[in-house]
Amino acid sequence: MKKKDPNLLVQPAPLLVQGMTTPKAMRDVWYALLPATLAGLWFFGLSALLVLLASIIGAVATEWAFTPAQTRTTALGDGSAALTGLLLGLTLPPALPIWMAFLGGVVAIGLGKVIWGGLGNNLFNPALVGRAFLLGTFPIAMTTWYAAQGPEHFFDLYSSTLAAPFMQATWDTMSGASPLGLMKFEYEGTAISSLFIGNTAGSLGETSSLLLLLGGLWLWFRRDLDWRIPASIFLAAGIFSGILFAVDAERFPSPLFTLFSGGMMLGAIYMATDPVTSPLTPRGSWIFGAGIGFLVVLIRVFGGMPEGMMYAILLMNAATPLIDRYTQPRVFGRGVKKA
Repeated sequence: MKKKDPNLLVQPAPLLVQGMTTPKAMRDVWYALLPATLAGLWFFGLSALLVLLASIIGAVATEWAFTPAQTRTTALGDGSAALTGLLLGLTLPPALPIWMAFLGGVVAIGLGKVIWGGLGNNLFNPALVGRAFLLGTFPIAMTTWYAAQGPEHFFDLYSSTLAAPFMQATWDTMSGASPLGLMKFEYEGTAISSLFIGNTAGSLGETSSLLLLLGGLWLWFRRDLDWRIPASIFLAAGIFSGILFAVDAERFPSPLFTLFSGGMMLGAIYMATDPVTSPLTPRGSWIFGAGIGFLVVLIRVFGGMPEGMMYAILLMNAATPLIDRYTQPRVFGRGVKKA
């Protein structure tokens, strides 16, 4: 007589099948960023494409150079280096010389990832490390903006795009400042509809807030990001900017302008949510995001530069270990120690 299988089957570990892997997560982010990236190419043309390719190649080449031969296939196959290059490229001006974009990719992986011990060990977001290096080293090139031109000028190259390495670049006549620059230095606002669509001067990632939000919803649906981080960033930035706007509406930007301008959407959804450089606990995620939201408004309004998303994220990256330490949940079944 055959014995029936019991209702409870005891098997050796691992008992949980994890469907999400690093390569899958990286691909999901690529898919989420694809519409906004295409929008950036639509508005800024061939020069923008060359900047993106240069930053990606710089990142991937550095990953290849510093990875042992026996593990190169695995390291490059997870897609993290290419994604770092893409994220870096989206934070760069479309007219940046491509050798600078390539150098930024090298620094992003070399100083932002490899020097810390590789994937999963870095304290700071690698793409923002690369951007911080470029901004500190080449401030004029990193703050030279051009208005979006549209697809009819796709094959028009900016004169600075193919500038020789470490030589003085020739800049075309500037078409105008970015919306953040206009607001900070001239107290001139930009239509929310233009910010929402992305037809403004700025970096490649300052394209369509709508497409960046839709990509974020895709990542949330795929469970690739902690929704608490962007939610707390938007909430804190909106409240802080709303208070300032209520005090002096002519001097300070409105909450909607704050949320849809600059690198807010790209930083909040795609960079601050990096699982390696953000807190692990739910309460820590709220603190982390609120800190970024407060700092970005503080830097934009009272700092010397019109944008502050990069600095806000990097500062809170540095605070992540401390946040994790003090937001760990108590051990189940153990009460609070009485004095």
